[in-house]
Amino acid sequence: MAQPVVTEGVLAWSPAAGLRPVEDATAGEPLLVADSWLVRDGRVRGLDRHRDRFVRSCAECDGPPEHRLLEFWRDMTAALPRTGEWFPRVELTPHQVRLRLRHAPPLGSAVEVWAVGQPDPRAVPRRKGPDLDTLARLRARAVEAGAQEAVLVGPSGVVREGATTSVLWWEDDTLCLPPPRLPVLPGVTLALIQERAERLGIRVAHRERTLAELADREVWLVNALHGIRPVTRWVGGPRGVGAAVRAPEWREWLDEEAPDLLEGLERSG
Repeated sequence: MAQPVVTEGVLAWSPAAGLRPVEDATAGEPLLVADSWLVRDGRVRGLDRHRDRFVRSCAECDGPPEHRLLEFWRDMTAALPRTGEWFPRVELTPHQVRLRLRHAPPLGSAVEVWAVGQPDPRAVPRRKGPDLDTLARLRARAVEAGAQEAVLVGPSGVVREGATTSVLWWEDDTLCLPPPRLPVLPGVTLALIQERAERLGIRVAHRERTLAELADREVWLVNALHGIRPVTRWVGGPRGVGAAVRAPEWREWLDEEAPDLLEGLERSG
């Protein structure tokens, strides 16, 4: 099915009409599910993983049947731009499944983090979408404090993740991350990194750590937009930062983990 040529904007999908531009009528419309990723000159990391997470999350909300979501995904992928840097988002609301096309914001290779651990405010931490506005407000507070990201912690102060990122760190030669029993989002980029570490024979461990216990360690905040960003400063606390000795090589590898969208369409067809 031929898709419209658009720049930025919202496209709603239906089985009969495919993707069609619509007004951005988001006020009062709850966002049940969302997923987003970086498109750089027609290449995307882990797009099949984003698809699977989106389909699973929609099933939790009694969304469209899986075969319809896969039809949407095929049309959505065909509509993504093949040039430039984009940060599209797929969305499920009570009345629509849609694609929000957005230019990518400036990308970062490092991150400064608000070191005042914020109690996790999310209502649905394992599903991306319902809490995005809440997390955006939290991240805005971090920016006001002179940082780019905030860290969410549990009642005991154990680190869970960032407002828009998963958290990993190194203890000697062990790659560490919070235990999956904690209420954290199943991150696509985190999974790619974890699987590579296991392929290389690097020990991976799930550990509970407070912000104070991450001082002087190499800490990464990772997501589908920026990839791997080592923490270069803890804002609001006298915490040391570990040297980012491993991050450059891992960032280079991750940048190469982005197949062409057209190849993905051929495989799915």
